Amino acid sequence: MFLKHHQTKFSILLLLVSLAFLLNLSLGQVAIPFLEVVHFILGKKLPQETWHYILLDFRLPKAITALLVGSGLSICGLLMQTFFRNPMAGPYVLGLSSGSSLGVAILLLGSEIFSLHYISSQIGIATASFMGSLFVLLLIVLVSRKLKDTMSILIVGLMFSSFTSAFVSVLTYFSTAEQLQRFTFWSMGNLANMSWEQVLQLALWVCSGTFLAFLVNKPLDALLLGENYAKSMGVNISKTRWIIIFSSSILAGSITALVGPIAFVGLAVPHIAKLMFHTSNHKVLFFATLLLGSLSMLICDTISQLPGQSFMIPINAITSLFGAPIVIYLLIHKNRTW
Repeated sequence: MFLKHHQTKFSILLLLVSLAFLLNLSLGQVAIPFLEVVHFILGKKLPQETWHYILLDFRLPKAITALLVGSGLSICGLLMQTFFRNPMAGPYVLGLSSGSSLGVAILLLGSEIFSLHYISSQIGIATASFMGSLFVLLLIVLVSRKLKDTMSILIVGLMFSSFTSAFVSVLTYFSTAEQLQRFTFWSMGNLANMSWEQVLQLALWVCSGTFLAFLVNKPLDALLLGENYAKSMGVNISKTRWIIIFSSSILAGSITALVGPIAFVGLAVPHIAKLMFHTSNHKVLFFATLLLGSLSMLICDTISQLPGQSFMIPINAITSLFGAPIVIYLLIHKNRTW
């Protein structure tokens, strides 16, 4: 019922996401006709076996990863912005991704120092990333209980980012060339080379975090007007806070672990959703952010493939190139109209 008033916009978004998904499968170093991609999705046999191999083992896992990463980071950003009542909050700005990077850096760069060779697997990286993001977010929540000024909380998040960056620099100094190369490639962000097993792992993490986020849609509406108002509406603040913390940590930690840190998606997409739908109802914003995040990552990934070229631009560079101007525009628009 709550989507009825926005049915047209959601229909257009679904159509755009579907088209972007098919184009993402079609474009790349080897161009595959759009109609053949549609036939592939429908389960029909393709005229060239090579096309089937490329789509099934490379492009389809990458496209699904883009959907999961875009939606997960965007939902995380929506949670953070409402929870802190700060429009500049997000998994990247508040240090969650930096915390994830710190956890992975300790694992990959500090394996000699901390004797961590035996857990440097993909599961170990995911666990380290999750614990790093959870640790940073818990610190921010503790500090936010002492600071009422949201700008101060934002500055604290940036300081945590600076601290983790400094710690990573120390680890870098004592690392081998092989360790540095592995961490550098991870930090650039990469949606490609994901096996179906890894895609399934990511899907389980993202779906779990997204489900938890969906459970707090109603409390988030109340939190927009402050904790005292939320309490008067019967919202369990402590329970809601921990659900948001756990959900955000799952989303930011798992995504950063498997594809690397992705900038600006979690920050910009929730604002775009609010501008498009002109509402603060989180039941509407939840699905709008989900779709817009998926659409934005599919578009960025398609651009990073550079159709017809033999190389790919790191996905984190693409999201930053497009995300930074969008955030600047949103700040200007905020000053003019808000």
